[in-house]
Formats: sequence, structure tokens, C-alpha cells
Amino acid sequence: MPYRLVSFSGDQSFELPPGRSLVVGRGISSDIAIYDPTISRRHAELTVGTDGVQVKDLGSSNGTCINGSRVSAGRLHPNDSITFGKVLFQLKEQRSSGPGPGGAPAAAAHPAAPHSPVLSDTIVRELVVSGGGPPGITSRNRNSGFGQLRVAATTAEERQAKKLGLLLDISQKLSGEFDLDRLLGNVVDMMFEVMDVDRVSILLRNESTGELVPSISRSRLGDTTFQQVPRSIVDKVIKDRVAVVSDNTRTDSRFKGHSIVTQSVRSAMCSPLMAAGDRILGLLYVDSITAANSFTDEDLQFLVAFSGLVAIGIRNSRYAEQVRREALVRSNFERYFAPNIAAEIAQQDSVVPLGGERRPITILFSDIRGFTAMAESMGPDSIAQLLTEYFSEMVEIIFEHGGTLDKFVGDAIMALWGAPIAHADDSDRALRAAVAMQRGVARLNQRWSLAGRPEIGVGIGINYGEVFAGNIGSHRRLEYTVIGDAVNVANRLCSEAGPGEILVSEALCQVVKEHADYEYLPAMALRGRTRSVQVYRVKGVGSRELGVGTNS
Repeated sequence: MPYRLVSFSGDQSFELPPGRSLVVGRGISSDIAIYDPTISRRHAELTVGTDGVQVKDLGSSNGTCINGSRVSAGRLHPNDSITFGKVLFQLKEQRSSGPGPGGAPAAAAHPAAPHSPVLSDTIVRELVVSGGGPPGITSRNRNSGFGQLRVAATTAEERQAKKLGLLLDISQKLSGEFDLDRLLGNVVDMMFEVMDVDRVSILLRNESTGELVPSISRSRLGDTTFQQVPRSIVDKVIKDRVAVVSDNTRTDSRFKGHSIVTQSVRSAMCSPLMAAGDRILGLLYVDSITAANSFTDEDLQFLVAFSGLVAIGIRNSRYAEQVRREALVRSNFERYFAPNIAAEIAQQDSVVPLGGERRPITILFSDIRGFTAMAESMGPDSIAQLLTEYFSEMVEIIFEHGGTLDKFVGDAIMALWGAPIAHADDSDRALRAAVAMQRGVARLNQRWSLAGRPEIGVGIGINYGEVFAGNIGSHRRLEYTVIGDAVNVANRLCSEAGPGEILVSEALCQVVKEHADYEYLPAMALRGRTRSVQVYRVKGVGSRELGVGTNS
């Protein structure tokens, strides 16, 4: 018995002669020519037999589906549906009413009408979506104007121009909004403006867990509860990366989920929100609970194009938030860290963990000897200028050696190595920084002496040990710092160091890898400690002798 391939819209019908192989495609030389942008030039091959039609996909871009399932090869039986790209057909048995002219069998008298109820069980239409954008927003179905898209036009050309203008307007409105919540609100409002739908929902993928999370849902009918997107539709869209339209979803064999029945969904469309590289950011879902068979191919195409603009807006919003957060973190941490370290912290949320942690670090304190007495004979402006020049020189040296500026306490400096970012040679860096700081003081004194300004002497103490490091403070102000006995020891060593001296603990000497010259000093009993500390005076590191003058 001969077969006919009848389009779902009823405007195309092709006879399939028995015993022949027919090529379906967009090319003019195709046996079955379907001029639609989602059809490949050589899309599929149909081989007609006595018991049905053998189907073979020819590597098409948008695929071939039998009864809603994408296939590379399969068999089509009478009343089965087949989709080439986005264009849906049904296989019909052609019953002859007697031979026509020349003995040829007569054609079927009445092709399927639009929204024919015989397709109620397999009416899913699919449109492959990629990060590169939708295949187009054209529609060649003669009933495309009867969908839910609010575009009034008298000709196909005018309608196409208005759709493009509508998308351009939407793009301009979304591109200027970087707050994600407001962006999603605008998306829902626009969807209600451009299309007759009852409900709109957006689910976004959690970037950490990959889970789809409900983000916004609104109903034109006044329902304030979040509209759950049917799981069966979500799974189809995410798994196959396709946009789908389903007419009369409750009878659709592709979507048999219990949630669809309980939510009384009559018609639904859903499109993935695709970023570059086919990465799914989430999905956009619309439905109607009042009218079955309401969404056309044109509606689906427009939803895909609309979703592409939404995905770009979401991506830009997230990028803007990342830039804002990194700028905020960097501006905060550049007060304490070298710019390259601050940038690294800004890009890694885990570098400075909330709550802190215990870790071994190297702590350096420096203090200007006799500064209080010196300040009594200087005016406020002179004191401020001296400290500004001194701190600027010292902080640059600390940063150059990979250290962290913890805080200024009066004329004292506290610096760290090993927190929040650790290196294998942190103790060596701290020791080299101390030598460089004393040399920096010598350069300042030389310049100040020529200007007739007072000179200074600085004592430095360094210790190594385990501390608690983290963000400490109140909910109004948090600061990154370290706490522990190792900090107190370093502070005490600094107090004992004379002008131009660097005193270090035995604990530090044990972890320093680079050759250093030390002068052994008697154990010191430091204030606040019951046990004395073995102390060494640094004479030089590597080939660099300390050799700086001292001033009392």
C-alpha cells in the first residue's frame, strides 16, 4: 500500500512510491524538498517498503526524530510522526479511490488539518539550541500567525521585520541591566508583553553544584506560589539541549510526569539558556493552562531567540558581579598585600577562608627607636611627613619580598610571611626583607640628613611559629590578621632590638634555608613569658652584610 508524508500544518504532502529511496533536504535537487532553515541540504533518506518506511539520518545538523525521539536510523509505520529539524510530518496510508488519469492512483483528498487531533499523543516539536545562537526566527507554516506572539502584520516580510525589531528592542533593554534579580524581573515582564502566556518561570544552574535552582516565577492569573517546571520537560530540555513545544501536554506521550497532570498544564514551551561553548546557564519556561494547541513553531523559534538574549544578559550580569567583587576585594586587600597577591586573592574565594585556620608563619615587627621623644620636638606636619615617607619605603620592601602588611601600630609595622598565601621560602623572604628594610632606613637617613631633618634608628624582631590566621573583628568591620604566642615573641624581640638591629628567634633560624650570619646572644627573658627565648642577632644574609649605621 503506498504512503504519503503529510506535514503537521497540512500545507505540504509528498507521495512515497514503493521500492524507492528518497532524499529529504533543503537542496533543490532533493526528492522531498523542504525549504526550512533547520533542514540540512541532505537531511535524511527514506526507503519505502511494503511494511513501512526505513529512515536514515544523513548527518543533519538539527537531527531527525521519530515520535519525538532522535534517531540515526529507524522505521516509520503508519500514523507515526517524524520531525526533520523542526518540521513535523505524519506518515499516512494512501487509500486509492480508483485509478486516476493514466492509471495512477488518486491523491488523498483531505490532508491533515492544522492541530489535527490524531497527533495528540506525539505532538512534541523540537528545536536544537546551541551557544552560537538559534538557527533563525522565520516560520513558513501557513498558520504561524495564529500563535501567541503579539506581532501584527499584513505580510510575511512585515512580520519578520517586526520580530527582528522586537528582539533588538529586548536586547537593548536587557544589555543595560547588570543586577541579576532586576534582569530576571525584566525578562518575565517582557515575556508577558510579547506573548500571550499564563505563567513564566526561570531556573538557573548553581555554578558550584550544577543543580537547577528556581529563580523567578510569575503568573498572569495572580497565583503567587512558585510555578514548578515539570521535571519531564526539564529533563528533555537539559539532556538533549533542545527547546520544546508541547500542545496539550497532559496527553503528550513524551511528558508523562505526574507534575504535569497535577498542575493542569495544557500547552508548554521551554528553552535552555545557553552560554558560549554550549554551557547551560538555566532554562526559560512558559505555559498556558487555558488553551491547548496554543504554541506554534514560530512561537518556539522566537522563544529560542529571546532565550539567547536572556543568556547573554545573565552571563554579563554574572561577569559584572565578579568584576565588582574582585575590585572590592582587591581594593581592600591591596592595603595589606602586594598587588599581585591581592589580585590572586580576589580571584580565589578559598584563599582567605571564613573563620580562619591555624598555620605556621613568619612574623616581623619593626619599630622606630626613641620616636616618642623625637615627636615631642616636631610639629604635626613634620611627623606626618616623616612617617609617610618611612612607611612608604618599608611597605614597598615588604611587598617586594612577598610579605603581607598586617597593620601599623603608631610608628611600628607588623608584617607576615606565609599567610594568607604560603611559599616554601617564606622565612628566607622575611629575613631578606629585614636586611633590605635596614638598608632602606639608611638611605632615608642619608637623604634627610642632607635636608637638615632628623635621622631615625629602627629595631626589627622576627619569629616563626604557629598562629591562628583569619578575618577577625565585628560584623561591622573584619580585618585579616594573626593571633598567637608566636606573634607576641616577635613583638618582644622587636622591643629588645636596638637601632639598626635585627633580632631573630632560634625557631626562625631552624627553618631558614639560605645561608645567614648570626651572632649568638644570651637567652632573653621576655616580658609575659615564663620561659626564656634563645635569640640571635643577624649580621647578614647570603652575600649581603647588614653593615648599616645605628642611631640612638
